[in-house]
Amino acid sequence: MTSGRAPRGPSAGPLTIGVAFDLKDEVEAELRRRGHPPAGGAGAPAAGEPDDRLEEYDAVATVDAIVAALGRLGHAAEPLGGGRRLVERLLARPPQLVFNIAEGIGGRAREAQVPALCELLGVPVTHSDPLTCAATLDKAVAKRLVRAAGVATPDFAVVRAPGDVDGLGLAYPVIAKPLWEGSSMGIRKASRVDDAEALRALVEGLGAAYGQPVLVEEFLPGVEVTVGVLGTGPSARVLGALEVAPRTVAPERFVYSLEVKRNYQEEVAYHVPPRLPADTLAAVHDLALAAYRALDCRDVGRVDVRLDARGRPGFIEVNPLPGINPVTGDLCILARGVGLDYDGLIGAIVDSARARHGL
Repeated sequence: MTSGRAPRGPSAGPLTIGVAFDLKDEVEAELRRRGHPPAGGAGAPAAGEPDDRLEEYDAVATVDAIVAALGRLGHAAEPLGGGRRLVERLLARPPQLVFNIAEGIGGRAREAQVPALCELLGVPVTHSDPLTCAATLDKAVAKRLVRAAGVATPDFAVVRAPGDVDGLGLAYPVIAKPLWEGSSMGIRKASRVDDAEALRALVEGLGAAYGQPVLVEEFLPGVEVTVGVLGTGPSARVLGALEVAPRTVAPERFVYSLEVKRNYQEEVAYHVPPRLPADTLAAVHDLALAAYRALDCRDVGRVDVRLDARGRPGFIEVNPLPGINPVTGDLCILARGVGLDYDGLIGAIVDSARARHGL
């Protein structure tokens, strides 16, 4: 999946770049058009419906920030949107490069939709290709692939019904998550459980709310770290790492949940670099880079890692479309911590993509 071309610098000249994205309100409108509106409508979710049903999708402020950054870098940038509108625009007037942050709509391979469309139409696109985007969205598939490549990851199982909890052979405590969601959808402070009875109830609730299998994995009680990676294949490099340190709960019980992310200023402290011994941090970097390369991620990604009780890192998951809200995005917070401003981050993603495509 890598081109082997040497990276090119900004002297290669400006590009016309279209930004592909999916906004929360537009996704909701599309679901209505398909006859599958969120049960809660445009307002609060209905009883029993998860309040994070549109958590993956972007706000206008993020798109505006990307377009502005691309403009400051000298490119001619244009918001394209997603779904049918994106198809129409790519057919009518394709840009030289698509900057992709679109999450797609529907199914366990939804993040593969835009890169697949760009491949079909022959339009160069940033970020990972369809296979990687599909494989990494399904947490179990990603874990099987990295484990096959020799990357440590907690033992896990895929559970499709509460009755499947018995006989899993996993050591408690465990954590349970929807199998193919991102942005901590379905992950709450109560997602860490200590026994089979609590796990059965959690699996039943997740299945009803999200309509998909549940990933159950052994819970690692050590420090939580997220690692930013830039580049592709042999040129991929660790940008830096960010420790997510809980303020309100003991570290061994901490879950980087949706509630925490929504209230991050009070719930956690971020440390760049992580407060880890040099050899442990090096092991975290090595594991993240190995997982990124094993999954053939391109241009940029964010790898979540957690330490076990002995201080050894384990792969949790990778996001090949990491959130890049300039204020709240973990990758952006991490980048600032290592001295890379927002324009520099966006520029690095573009430079990696144009090197692959020979632009």
